[in-house]
Amino acid sequence: MAVDSTTPSALGPPACEKDRKALEFIEEMTRNADSVQERVLGEILRRNSDTEYLRRFCLHGATDRETFKSKVPVVTYEDLLPEIQRIANGDRSPILSSHPISEFLTSSGTSAGERKLMPAIEEDLDRRQLLYSLLTPVMNLYVPGLDKGKALYFYFIKTESKTPGGLLARPVLTSYYKSDHFKNRPHDPYNVITSPTEAILCVDSYQSMYTQMLCGLIMRRDVLRVGAVFASGLLKAIRFLQLNWEQLARDIRTGSLNPKVTDPAIRNSMTKTLTPNPELADFIAESCSDTNWEGIVTRIWPNTKYLDVIVTGAMAQYIPTLEYYSGNLPMACTMYASSESYFGLNLEPMVKPSEVTYTLMPNMCYFEFMPHVDDDVESEEQKKKQLVELADVEVGKEYELIITTYAGLCRYKVGDILRVTGFHNAAPQFRFVRRKNVLLSIDSDKTDESELQAAVESASELLLKEYDTRVVEYTSYADTNTIPGHYVVFWEMMTASGKLPTEEVMESCCLAMEEKLNSVYRQGRVIDSIGPLEIRVVQGGTFEELMDYAISRGASINQYKVPRCVSFTPIMELLDARVVSKHFSPSVPRWSPERRG
Repeated sequence: MAVDSTTPSALGPPACEKDRKALEFIEEMTRNADSVQERVLGEILRRNSDTEYLRRFCLHGATDRETFKSKVPVVTYEDLLPEIQRIANGDRSPILSSHPISEFLTSSGTSAGERKLMPAIEEDLDRRQLLYSLLTPVMNLYVPGLDKGKALYFYFIKTESKTPGGLLARPVLTSYYKSDHFKNRPHDPYNVITSPTEAILCVDSYQSMYTQMLCGLIMRRDVLRVGAVFASGLLKAIRFLQLNWEQLARDIRTGSLNPKVTDPAIRNSMTKTLTPNPELADFIAESCSDTNWEGIVTRIWPNTKYLDVIVTGAMAQYIPTLEYYSGNLPMACTMYASSESYFGLNLEPMVKPSEVTYTLMPNMCYFEFMPHVDDDVESEEQKKKQLVELADVEVGKEYELIITTYAGLCRYKVGDILRVTGFHNAAPQFRFVRRKNVLLSIDSDKTDESELQAAVESASELLLKEYDTRVVEYTSYADTNTIPGHYVVFWEMMTASGKLPTEEVMESCCLAMEEKLNSVYRQGRVIDSIGPLEIRVVQGGTFEELMDYAISRGASINQYKVPRCVSFTPIMELLDARVVSKHFSPSVPRWSPERRG
């Protein structure tokens, strides 16, 4: 019997039969969240029961939650590093997973300056594809007619490397874009993109961006949504247009492709797309030569209904700039994921960024939640004993996310702090609060307090050696008013010699700090997703004024500590008013895609 595709689900009336099945799947998973979680944990423990890691804890084949929780410890990446290094070095025995590790997905940097290596198995791609398949059916509930146009999404792959044992190590999105799931995806009228696959798969970021922007301009009337994975990526695309619109307009006018785009696959694909269009070229030139770029997105792509971009967590700092360029278009944050696992989706994607919540899909991995208390009145061991299940979290409380994956991560601390906002059926909904211990972030980089401290100390050695000058205090912030954004570090210095450091030495200090930051930051500098680090020297006594201000607002003089990262406007104004000089890193730090060791 034929099924009426317009029959509404609990989420709303589906746009088509395919959507109906997807929405029903979401309903089934969220209604039965606890039993699905029990099944997922059982599957993981059964299949991995003979792994070296699980045998270590003497589960003796048990697959129930109680035994698992009582015997298997909560761990960090550093705890698993010996096992991960063995796999990376070529050990193919079942160490973490009974299924062969097919690749490593690279995550944010460790304190040692290397990207984390997250083990992945072949079937993980199926789980990721499953979550992707749910995004458009949900969006169709809120934005009708997406099958009548196209999406201008800026997608990129990044450099991949190989471990000593020969396994690929690459970012999760690079893995997905290079997979058959993406390259051979079936036609979906609700999810047609303007960018040719050849451009997305070009590792040269200039050629890739140029081609994707060019196609987006040619198809400007067809574009119904504009996006990138992160807010920083979309702003980088806008900045690229600012710098390259004249050449882009020239290509459109003549119907010939910029000679700097040399990739044969791209040039071949563009023969079908690029034809002379003087009228469009004139429009691009007129729009982009205007010094006022407010609302440029809707001027060039007038049918755009929303921006599809992540603006939660550290990306929230880019919201005002995106609003300026887009004319206050809605911003849809559709999913929540990491290199370790994909987690869930936003069932109300058109809410304001400050109200975004994610519903965790209980079939993706096994979730646990550690109560999070900022003042750390409880020890880490006490918190571990209080871990709760997905279905048992409480609205209003904050938790640190713990996961167990099919690829062999067991009770692994992801480092994300989440606040429970409510439930969809029996599945809780979470607001992303922040990454644990992260001070600064511009793109995919994450710098914590210890890294920043080590960077300042490294740069200070240059001053002490040549000028007998010390950095007596410092603080920082991520400046997102520039494109790309960059780190700003305020220094208060004290000199015994009376001789001030030269501009050249201060620039060397900037570069020395960058050399000390992790590989994710340094890669961002090399590929131009992060701008040069800036040191702003403030006059003596500035940090005493900062303390006085904090005390005037109620801080305890006995407990006051200089904040290592600031964002409060009055404090920023106080610091900027005391700046006596500004210095920027003169070149990019060293970075290589090849892994060490």
